Amino acid sequence: MLIVIDVQHGFINGHSRGALPSIVRVVDGWQAAGGPVVFTRFHNEAGSPYETITGWTRLRTPQEQALVEELAPYTDAATVIDKAQSSALTPEAAQLLRDRGWRDLVLCGIDTDACVYDTAIAAYQAGYRPWIVTDACASTGGAQYHDAALLLAARNIGAAHLTTAESVLSRITGAQEARA
Repeated sequence: MLIVIDVQHGFINGHSRGALPSIVRVVDGWQAAGGPVVFTRFHNEAGSPYETITGWTRLRTPQEQALVEELAPYTDAATVIDKAQSSALTPEAAQLLRDRGWRDLVLCGIDTDACVYDTAIAAYQAGYRPWIVTDACASTGGAQYHDAALLLAARNIGAAHLTTAESVLSRITGAQEARA
């Protein structure tokens, strides 16, 4: 299963915008191969720890919370999960994983150092096999945060679970050809 994490207007800036073409390419290839896709949308509720502890009050408006237009053609054939936490493994997502029997989770999106990393760690801790598509992720804080998260992910979930868009696309194309 492909989980596209928080590719929302409120997370797009000069640091994260460059990952959009890779994210769209992975989603397009994944859906073309018949693979299931889940999109997540983060919303920052009033009184959340983001507000009360760190003072961060963004991602409250519908405009900030909306998925980017580049992903609009793919959402009808996907599941969209709204979340008020950094990890995409919400109770709804956990139930979906159990119901469908998915064990491998391919992750891409924004922020590598927050929601993507937290999802990978939560998935790993829950016994799933997370794969981070390194060039289909970005951090709004810049490359240093993206790189730091990937360094920690290599240590905590295994460097072999860091992959690229090209590798993911070649694997799903190969699997699709093998089924034909």
